[in-house]
This record gives sequence, structure tokens and C-alpha cells, in this order.
Amino acid sequence: SCLSPSNAFNIIQGLETLPLRYKKHQDNTIKVAEFLSKHKDVTKVIHPIFHEGVNKERAKKYLKDGYGPLVGFELKGGLEAGKNFIDNLKLFYHVANIGDSRSLAIHHSSTTHSQLSSEDQLKSGVTPGYIRLSIGIENIEDILIDINQALTASSKTVKNVA
Repeated sequence: SCLSPSNAFNIIQGLETLPLRYKKHQDNTIKVAEFLSKHKDVTKVIHPIFHEGVNKERAKKYLKDGYGPLVGFELKGGLEAGKNFIDNLKLFYHVANIGDSRSLAIHHSSTTHSQLSSEDQLKSGVTPGYIRLSIGIENIEDILIDINQALTASSKTVKNVA
């Protein structure tokens, strides 16, 4: 079957603006990764700008046009901090998808990998406090404010439980 004229128009519009949108994704993601790397409640940030050695070389070789919209990080407070972080986000959508124009977040340990044992989660690379973000094209200040307030709220909740 063939596309309707409206669908064809929308696809073409999306393709024509894709390079601009993708540049915005990447610029925002680098700022988020740098912000997270300096936050007291974050123990590790997973993004190619922080890779070293062979992983850094591979990133340079294969990701010539930028490192994409994904950033992962590990929260100090583990499982509860991860759940609380997600629950306190206001701008981000809580879904397992990636690459949307909107910012997305997932805490694998309490969602997509929750049926696995703790041991199997660790074998698959999912730690209790791991969060994956797919950074969208929203205003970077709005993104950082949302991340910061969710980090603050999740660390307070974890401290109150401890």
C-alpha cells in the first residue's frame, strides 16, 4: 500500500530536521553527563566522553558524528534511590524506549530486569542504582533542573529510610 499524503509529508519533515534534532540531543547529553559526573549522589557516569583506553578509541572510531543521546549513571543509594529518582522526575517520561524527542528515563533493576535475581541482574550489567537516560531536545536548563530535583528528593528519601 502507499502512504497517505499527510504521512509522507510528516516523514519528509522529520527527515529534513533530523540532523538538527540529533545535534541538540547530543549537545544536551554531554551537558547532562558532565552535570552528573559532579553530583555528590552519583558514583559513576557511563558515557563515551568518560571512556578510557580501548573503549575511548572505539568510540572515536565508530561514533564520528557524536556520541548519541544516551547516558547511564549509578546512584549511591542503590535500589531505593533508583526507584525514588524515577518517581520524582517531572519532565522525563518513565519508559524503556530510547531516541524520542522527549527525555526518557528507566531504572532497570525495578522494571525491565526486576524478574531476574540480583545475581543475574549484575551478570547482565544492571546494578541496583543504575539509571539510563535518553536525553531529548527540551531546554537544557529544564532537563538539568528536573534531574537535580529528582536526585535531591531521592537522596532525602533514602537518608530518611536508613
